[in-house]
Amino acid sequence: MNLEQMQQKYAYTLAKVGLNVQPGQPVLVEAAVEGYSFVPYFKEACYSLGASNVVVHYLDVAGMKADALYRSDADVRAVADWEALGATTYLEQGACFIRLEGVNPAAMDGLTEAQASAVFSHIDAVRNISRAASRERRCQWLIAMVPTRTWADLILPDVPESGRLTALWKLILDLCYIDETNDVVKTWEEKNLRKQARAEALDALHLTKLHYTASNGTDLTVTLAPESAFSFKRPADAVRFNPNIPTEEICTTPEKFGTDGVVYATRPLVLGGRAISDFGFRFENGKVTEVLAAEGRQMLEDLVRTDENAGYLGECALVEYHSPISMSGRVYYTTLIDENASCHLALGRGLSPKQPDTPGFTFNNSTIHIDFMVGTPDMHIVGTTESGEEIDVFTDGDFAPGLFRS
Repeated sequence: MNLEQMQQKYAYTLAKVGLNVQPGQPVLVEAAVEGYSFVPYFKEACYSLGASNVVVHYLDVAGMKADALYRSDADVRAVADWEALGATTYLEQGACFIRLEGVNPAAMDGLTEAQASAVFSHIDAVRNISRAASRERRCQWLIAMVPTRTWADLILPDVPESGRLTALWKLILDLCYIDETNDVVKTWEEKNLRKQARAEALDALHLTKLHYTASNGTDLTVTLAPESAFSFKRPADAVRFNPNIPTEEICTTPEKFGTDGVVYATRPLVLGGRAISDFGFRFENGKVTEVLAAEGRQMLEDLVRTDENAGYLGECALVEYHSPISMSGRVYYTTLIDENASCHLALGRGLSPKQPDTPGFTFNNSTIHIDFMVGTPDMHIVGTTESGEEIDVFTDGDFAPGLFRS
């Protein structure tokens, strides 16, 4: 594999398939400082598509750790005027935006949970500026990963050190359906058509509830609104784009007050550079009433108290356990990839940009949207239809046989 050529192809995939950069459009980039060497490839790909300007803001988590050690909690959480201006200036010009993330779950080692929570709060508040633009202006956005040596050392300890970074690049390219000879635009078009067909088939079932059970103790019921669509249709004048690369999920917005029971996470959640494992939530009438965690409890409790709606669900996503990412046998310590290895839920803001028209149903809104993974190899999900019929949606971790007609 010619690594430089494949990095350039990856960059083109993100710019074209992911963002679908339009001629004359500015591109706003948040890039992990550890992935700086990939950024020029991405900028070149954007300019080749006609971007008018590619503006890069580097995220320096190590520097923010120093801030957390020596500045007050309020100061660390606060968003400076220049930070807000650096985003809004280009978004108001019609920019699309991308996060090029790196991974280092040990980045916040040495901080208290409160200090790490403050770092996460600051990062998330800055990102909310761009998120608001995506909803209000319908601009394209994308989250993608950049392989780094720290990340490679973490998840590929079985590979000789000298080859780890290249091996990680190969792994990420495979998960993104990129090889040395394929037409990535065509590959992703075909993939999206298959996923859309499945989403439309789920919508045709007119599901009102999903009941999740697993041997780890998960026993959770999630209520859906009549407008909780798994398929997604963009307005005719909207630019088509893929907000996550890689992605395997089929997802929807649940009813705000209709979640009850207990659910346990099955993969680590990284918040503010700290990985939290072995946790769960108890829900009553839609809201988290108890955080179940031996470690990381304070960060999770702070999370669900971020605002009055942070403790309600905003997403439920279906992902087969035996999907390519899960079958790679790795934990990636980044939500973008780990959520596509597993069914997942998200606390906070709903995916739907508008409230249900049907009286008595509500979609959640919050300043946060935090996914956590719940899928297991034995997950069973039973759906209830409008007529009261119960049907298997998931059996043994995957979509039930016969659910979709080929």
